[in-house]
Amino acid sequence: MFNKSKNVQNASYHLRIQPNENRMRLKLGEVWQYKDLVVLLTKRTFMVTYQQTVLGPLWIVINPVLSSLIYMFVFGHIAAVGTAGIPQILFYFLSSAVWELFSYSLTTNSSTFVSNAYLFSKVYFPRIVVPISNMLVGMLKFFVQFMIVFTLMISFVVRGSVHPHWAYYPLLLFLFLQLAVLGMSIGVVISSLTTKYRDLLVVVNVGVNLLMYGSAVVYPIQAVPDGVLKILVKINPVSELMELIRKITLGEGEFDIVYYGIGLLITILLFFFSVMIFNRVERTFADTV
Repeated sequence: MFNKSKNVQNASYHLRIQPNENRMRLKLGEVWQYKDLVVLLTKRTFMVTYQQTVLGPLWIVINPVLSSLIYMFVFGHIAAVGTAGIPQILFYFLSSAVWELFSYSLTTNSSTFVSNAYLFSKVYFPRIVVPISNMLVGMLKFFVQFMIVFTLMISFVVRGSVHPHWAYYPLLLFLFLQLAVLGMSIGVVISSLTTKYRDLLVVVNVGVNLLMYGSAVVYPIQAVPDGVLKILVKINPVSELMELIRKITLGEGEFDIVYYGIGLLITILLFFFSVMIFNRVERTFADTV
């Protein structure tokens, strides 16, 4: 009798730790438990980015301004590409800011495992919080840029040159988040592959630059001739998002709900796929990185 109770008492102290074999598990609940870490990493990344620069956070505004001026000169004056009746400075400034939101989320997350190998090997936390924090840094930078665009736009609204769809402005936050998640998801997939194929990092920047020309960034969709080329541009999830954001913000744009729905579906599927492959790779990345 005594032995039985002793065995029961000892059994209550046994804790068995083993890996979860369910590869479909997303572990998004753990991200919420580590929300303070997400905030901490977001602050750290934002501060480190501009810590040893002369102009500091002013680069957040300088980058899209310089890009806008270059686009105005090359595409607006030399190539004479139309902007659908939108003032060029507004068209290119907004497009540059929106594209940077997507490209930043993609490029910074494409080297997640390689850049953070030292951190991942020292302490446990849900690794997916690093891509999420990178995405949030991109959104913080974008909101600063968008406020500049909004302030500039008001002057054109007063003149009657721009007619925004004010009623749809609350939808913009969802669209910005969708674009950032799309960029993060692609970056996470690339990061998962670069643990074995390091040369993918070399082609990321080139690929992003090429993708820009197929994403209706420096031209409106209506400027593309009807045919296969226009279908390819519209099926690109970034193109319809870009056009819808311009249509709501500046009042002009060619928007197709069907192609947007396809892009939204691609974004959702890609997000879940990227998280699953990321969680799978994180278990063995230390052996390959």
